Amino acid sequence: MAADTLITLAEEPNLHAPPSGAANLWAAFRENRGAVAGAAVAVAIMLLAVFAPLVAPHSPFEQFRDAIKAPPVWAGGSWRFPFGTDGAGRDILSRLIYGARVSLFIGFAVMAVSFGVGVVLGLTAAFNNLADVLITRLMDVIMAVPSLVLAILAVAILGPSLTNTIIAITIVFLPRFVRLVRASALGELDKDYVMAARVAGVRGLRLAFGTVLPNCLAPLIVQAALGVSDAILEAAALGFLGLGAQPPTPEWGSMLADARQFIRSDPWIVTLPGLAILVTVVAINLAGDGLRDALDPKMRRS
Repeated sequence: MAADTLITLAEEPNLHAPPSGAANLWAAFRENRGAVAGAAVAVAIMLLAVFAPLVAPHSPFEQFRDAIKAPPVWAGGSWRFPFGTDGAGRDILSRLIYGARVSLFIGFAVMAVSFGVGVVLGLTAAFNNLADVLITRLMDVIMAVPSLVLAILAVAILGPSLTNTIIAITIVFLPRFVRLVRASALGELDKDYVMAARVAGVRGLRLAFGTVLPNCLAPLIVQAALGVSDAILEAAALGFLGLGAQPPTPEWGSMLADARQFIRSDPWIVTLPGLAILVTVVAINLAGDGLRDALDPKMRRS
């Protein structure tokens, strides 16, 4: 009977068990209402980008010759084009929705590549003195050039295209991750658990990626989250200069460049892409700040 009771108690869920790490992270994150609101807006924009063919009322490339520069509904326009049309008669709302795909793709692609390459180079620099000198000096050279100037130079050499835009912005952002990984890894190498792992025979890649890297991820995740918005801004700047995604691709920066001639006569054509960039960047930054506070033990409530 006692054995059956013990088995039953073991099978029952422990209602007094402490919350998991993810639950603690979410509890700390949701304390920041601005971060929650930013995350909600960012997720909504991502969903619009993913389901653009289902959400957008028109094709982003279709030209309506009977409705060139049609005003939005709040300026006397029709619900056929809620945000109006541009100088070529294309629906602005549809182009904004499809433009979210391009801008978010650039942001996440840049962060993914920068994160991966930065981790490899940063850990290599932390574990090898010769590589440390070479990699650090190279990152110093990259950081010595203003980011936009370096991105323009890279695109001018590679040629304007969406792929080359991602490569150029990745080059600009790479030093952030390399230096952060190197500094975090060097701070972990003298700790007791690393010493114990070395005594146990852990060496090389296993020590770097299996032992040290997991304890360096928190600042990297925050940097990646905040870097997405910076990459979107850099891509918009290159698109505005004509060096990013090429027409007729619906990219927010290139939409701004195409609409600048209408800033006085039809201001909504240039205002709406600018608002899309502003809202997206602010939302991602708010979510990134909340994530930083949630991952920082000093910011958590006991």
